Amino acid sequence: MSGEADLRVLLASMQPRLDTAVYVWASVDSASVANEVVAAAVVTVREDEGLTLVLESSIAEAYGLKCEYPSARITLEVHSALEAVGLTAAFAAALGDVGISANVVAGYHHDHIFVPCERADDAMMALRQLSAASALRARNP
Repeated sequence: MSGEADLRVLLASMQPRLDTAVYVWASVDSASVANEVVAAAVVTVREDEGLTLVLESSIAEAYGLKCEYPSARITLEVHSALEAVGLTAAFAAALGDVGISANVVAGYHHDHIFVPCERADDAMMALRQLSAASALRARNP
């Protein structure tokens, strides 16, 4: 199933959803971390320096991982095509305009934005405003 590639449609229908969990970021030696920790991660990225894990803070704490960046995950519910152009730039700009950092991960079906926990509500408001403005422009070209 292909995702949506039209930026106007993506922005107007992105439907941001805030996850209730707190996520943290850790860098580990993949040979020394338990398989169940890797399996519990919502994001893994293999880098030259180690394996980056993004996982719920409670799991990281249970395994004694050194972590950073307590963050909230916002999922854009629209199924965006992997080759779609401009979506990340648009929401990153909207968040940047209100001083919110965004760490973005694109999954096969959705984009996931990790923002500082204390700014999650502000991020949701900025994303909803971006979506509403895009929907209005689509109806009134």
